Amino acid sequence: MRIGLTYDLREVYLAEGYSEEETAEFDRKETVDALEATIRALGHETDRIGRLQNLMERLVSGDRWDLVFNIAEGLRGSGREAQVPALLDAYGIPYTFSDPVGLCVTLDKSVAKRMVRDAGLPTPAFALIDHDEDLKNLNLPWPLFAKPVREGTGKGITAASKVHTREELAAVCADLSAAFRQPVLVETFLPGREFTIGILGTGRSARPVGVMEVILRDNADAEVYSYANKEWCEERVLYRLVDDEEARQAARIAVEAWKVLGCRDAGRIDVRSDASGRPHFLEANPLAGLHPHHSDLPILCTLVGMSYQELIGTILEEAMRRAAGYGLGERAG
Repeated sequence: MRIGLTYDLREVYLAEGYSEEETAEFDRKETVDALEATIRALGHETDRIGRLQNLMERLVSGDRWDLVFNIAEGLRGSGREAQVPALLDAYGIPYTFSDPVGLCVTLDKSVAKRMVRDAGLPTPAFALIDHDEDLKNLNLPWPLFAKPVREGTGKGITAASKVHTREELAAVCADLSAAFRQPVLVETFLPGREFTIGILGTGRSARPVGVMEVILRDNADAEVYSYANKEWCEERVLYRLVDDEEARQAARIAVEAWKVLGCRDAGRIDVRSDASGRPHFLEANPLAGLHPHHSDLPILCTLVGMSYQELIGTILEEAMRRAAGYGLGERAG
């Protein structure tokens, strides 16, 4: 099978003048190399397409693929993660991971939290801050935690993200609004354990790979899984596979949230517990990083004894099973 690879290469954007933080969600060359080598080892032909602009040019020129392995995050807009899947949908080309709807609702953390909350799953009380008036009307239990509403990889999250006063919150919201030009999600800070749960499958077939506790070392930004802690996780973070009752409850919440949000194939759900040890949904990552040694999902798979090749193979199987109902191999357009 001929499989195209869509991705945003970090080094390309850095060369164009974007900053380290602006490109934090984009992939390193070694991720694309590992992904391509693994897909080839599974017996498929690969074709490196790259970012959205490249995909557009290739489609217009008449190129087609049996399946596209999509890890492109997109650069601009509230629907940036959905841009490549939407284009592939328009041309009838199957692809891995979530569809445009799933990617849009999970990129906006406030939308995801509303959907999860309305489904009866626990998530910290929250508010969206877009104007000064929103700060004046805020009525949430303190302390609070503030982060950009449409970013990942810990972007915008620092030790200052946990706030105890309205003055601190106003300052953090002003900084985040100026830096990211989007509303700020403010939620009640949960002081308990933090977990990330790997998920495989779609809908009723969704199941947890395992539960990994995120434990911050003494040299890490305290209490928060910040951008800096994620970027230098090898030195700052201890990842521990856990299977106690609290972790199992976190996994149950994660799988249900995955289904509610319509996520597909593979990814992660982040969960954190309150002071009583009750897990709450934080956010979903339907385009989880796939660096073999640096990204949370492959790290978790390694801890449970699943190889990188098994992970990629499972993702492909999920996507191919879905595509079979839509004419896998047909050349649309």
